Amino acid sequence: MTEPRVTSRDFASFGPATLDLTQPVEQLTADLLDIFSVSGEEARLADAVQIALEGIGGLEITRDGDSLIARTHLGRSQRIVLAGHLDTVPLPRAEGSLGTVPSVWRNDEGEQVLYGRGAVDMKGGVAVQLALAAHLANPAYDITYVFYDNEEVASELSGLARLMRNHEQLLTDADFAVLLEPTDGVIEGGCNGTIRFWIHTEGLAAHSGRAWKGENAIHKIADVLGRLAVYQPQTYEVEGLAYREGLNAVQISGGVAGNVIPDTAGVHINYRFAPNKTLRQALDHLQEIFEGYELDFVDQSPAARPGLDAPMAASLIASVGGEPQPKYGWTDVARFSEIGIPAVNFGPGDALLAHTDNEHVKAHEVQACYRALATWLAA
Repeated sequence: MTEPRVTSRDFASFGPATLDLTQPVEQLTADLLDIFSVSGEEARLADAVQIALEGIGGLEITRDGDSLIARTHLGRSQRIVLAGHLDTVPLPRAEGSLGTVPSVWRNDEGEQVLYGRGAVDMKGGVAVQLALAAHLANPAYDITYVFYDNEEVASELSGLARLMRNHEQLLTDADFAVLLEPTDGVIEGGCNGTIRFWIHTEGLAAHSGRAWKGENAIHKIADVLGRLAVYQPQTYEVEGLAYREGLNAVQISGGVAGNVIPDTAGVHINYRFAPNKTLRQALDHLQEIFEGYELDFVDQSPAARPGLDAPMAASLIASVGGEPQPKYGWTDVARFSEIGIPAVNFGPGDALLAHTDNEHVKAHEVQACYRALATWLAA
């Protein structure tokens, strides 16, 4: 049985009306978690972020729906984008779940750990953005802070894409971008692309007691599943990082009753492809694999190359330390790459905890991310 989803009405009284940017960044994360902001319902959080930014002073603030751009104008020779999304995936109404709203602090083996929906994906990163905006008095770069809605849903709803369409001139003058998605405190370069599509098969309905009178559409899917089963996904090295690809069935449908031969069926397939391919090349690859079938595409998002050869990336890596890693999932670094801005992922928290019922981030992880970026930006 599917658990009923929580809505903003269930938590109408939770969350501060305003955000106190003077408090420690980990407590700011908790306050952000306490403001319900499931995709499509980010208005209350966007209001709080806007009020907080307006209280800083010296920022040019542009709001578009529930997305915001805040820009410094310090006359620096270079500009950096720090970007993060405000929305979270829905909250489950699971008994005893800690990954909900409001947030919960726990002492786990001597460490302060913050539980709540969005702790890693990605209100910890948003808290770092806000703390930097409040406390970086004299950065070495001009900074464009971007906060946007609807990242966790269909790409056509993306607040970042909308900002790029409606306010391109406020973004394209940047030299480099950092997306504060959770990376466990290391730099993750680029991202795999993603394509989702359906393959549908057709048959002829009949009573299952007289199956020879029909044509089973589900059985026809066997060939598609067979091609998936023998497919060997590759790993490609791109600018020193190894990107693993994947091609998988993620959903299957068909049948109307236990005594009816199905006349339609479908399989939903997801292809994650490395940034050595353009979107066109990835699409051509799929057409070759599934020759003879019509592919019904529902999502096409290009990959992004690592961007680690950009001079600012080198200085960020030096500040953060550690070995850069590839980003296997798709992130909005691809959108920045498309408009000619090199971008990397760097944020607090373990991405494997995103969307889980016990989503959590350690206080020291948020603090470390803030310190690393503050040191880099002040260099």
